Amino acid sequence: MIWSFVKIAVFIALAGALAFGATTIMETGGEVRIAFGGRELSLTPLVFVVAVILLFLAVFVLIRLVGLLIAVLRFVNGDETAISRYFDRNRERRGFEALQDSLIALASGDGKTAISKATKAERLLERKELTALVHAQAAEAAGNSDRAQAHYKTLLSQDKTRFVGVQGLLRQKLALGDTDTALKLAQKAFALNPTHDGNLTALFKLQADAEDWTGARDTLQARVRNRALPKDVGKRREAVLAVAGAEKDKDTSPEAAFDAAIRANRLAPGLVPAAIVAANMYTARGELRRAAAVTKKAWSIAPHPDIAAAHAAIVPQETPDERIKRFKPLLNSHPDAAETKLLAAELYLAAEDFPAARKAMGDLADSDPTARSMAIMAAISRGMGEDDATVSGFLARALSAPRGDAWVCDSCNHIHGDWAPICENCNGFDTLAWQRVPSSEDQRTMASAMLPLIIGAQIASAPGPEDFEEPVDVTEDAEVLEKEA
Repeated sequence: MIWSFVKIAVFIALAGALAFGATTIMETGGEVRIAFGGRELSLTPLVFVVAVILLFLAVFVLIRLVGLLIAVLRFVNGDETAISRYFDRNRERRGFEALQDSLIALASGDGKTAISKATKAERLLERKELTALVHAQAAEAAGNSDRAQAHYKTLLSQDKTRFVGVQGLLRQKLALGDTDTALKLAQKAFALNPTHDGNLTALFKLQADAEDWTGARDTLQARVRNRALPKDVGKRREAVLAVAGAEKDKDTSPEAAFDAAIRANRLAPGLVPAAIVAANMYTARGELRRAAAVTKKAWSIAPHPDIAAAHAAIVPQETPDERIKRFKPLLNSHPDAAETKLLAAELYLAAEDFPAARKAMGDLADSDPTARSMAIMAAISRGMGEDDATVSGFLARALSAPRGDAWVCDSCNHIHGDWAPICENCNGFDTLAWQRVPSSEDQRTMASAMLPLIIGAQIASAPGPEDFEEPVDVTEDAEVLEKEA
């Protein structure tokens, strides 16, 4: 609406300026004298202006006639396409001017003008691949998806523009939410141009959303080969894909799941989910030394409660004292880490060694109070026979203390109860990180603050080491796995 008013105002201003100029010339007195060849010609100002305009028009027509005459002479001399080329040049010039105007309108966001000029260019130029592309983009800018889709399909008929056409249709399907068709189009675009990073990114996301972990791995490796992704990032993401594949195939293809889990752990030994799934699968197969080696290696990189739980699951029926002895390699690694102190306190609690549990906690309850540390301190106080007021005080602090660390999405800050390869809120891939959560975001109850390994010895239904053919010493350190790998 505003643009229409501007154009009307400009038109009125130009018309007024022309009228004022014409009136001024008509009212101007005197004459214009032109002398040449001994002759003198006297003209009024108005006649002089009209004569100059007519002269320019005559020169323009003369130039066009000369060009046409030259084309006719060439035709007479045997050049059968001379005349057609003459008219084609004029037609092509006007077509490119229309195409230029369409691109300018497209860049300025004027979709309707861009479509109008693109239609004119399409009529004047015999370059369908060029005009169809501009026409499709102009239709997209104007919000006419059906028209844009029709022009993108036109581009599919030419080898040079087939990839552009597929990309345009891909954008259309993504905008409509048709991910199944979009995935097929992205795969087609990958076959046409395996180095286009924009398409590789879209294809990877579509494959990850569809849980096509094998296809996503191929796409990821293509990005690494094209140097669109650093090797270390590619290695970690490949490990994440392997973990997801192992979880997906563990019931239907146990061997494939086992191979994927081991590959994930070798690619990223410090990736907690990779270590857990590998340790659990080693444990299920009775390879307890390898399972222990995996958990010890992962803990040495970054202590994590899930790693401790996986380490406890290796021998679930051991006594609390036996468990403390078996956990010594973990407790000796990163002894000053908060997670190590919490783990030690929980182990001593299970063994009812309350003084040792309090000693293991140190000043953690004051320096880094969390719901978990407060719950542990309440249990220690109860075990040591302290008064109810002290125990209640720790429990009250546990209810209001920060949750502590959790799986949080780096992109949207959504909190997850368990790790997942894709954020359930924003669908970001490999965006979950183990980090501190504000107490305003989430609260953990006292009962859920304790690790499952504290009561692990009470689970009688779980298999123990005596259930396997040969007794295995699981206290060997992580070098066993490294030597046999």
